[in-house]
Amino acid sequence: MKKRKIPMRKDLLSNQMMPKKELVRIVKNKENVVAIDPTGKAAGRGAYVALDPAAVKAAKAKKLIDAAFGITIEPTFYDDLFAYVDHQKARQELFGK
Repeated sequence: MKKRKIPMRKDLLSNQMMPKKELVRIVKNKENVVAIDPTGKAAGRGAYVALDPAAVKAAKAKKLIDAAFGITIEPTFYDDLFAYVDHQKARQELFGK
C-alpha cells in the first residue's frame, strides 16, 4: 500500500518543519487585514504557528507575526489567537486527533 504524503509547513517560532495539522495558519490579505485561517484556504500570505498556547505567548513576546507580515498587529489579535489555540488544544485532548 502506498504511503500518503503529509503536508509540512514551517513554524514561525521554532523554524522547524511540522505537519500542517499541528499548526494554525494566520493570513494577511491584500487589505493588510490579519486573521486566523482555520480552513487553511483563505487568500493571502500565510504564516504558521504551533497549536500550543506557550508558542502563541512566545510569538506575542517576540512579535513574530508582525515581523513575518511586515506590519504592526494589534495586541488583541494575539489574545484572540491564544483563545483559538487553547480551544483547539482542548478539543484535541477531548476528542483525539
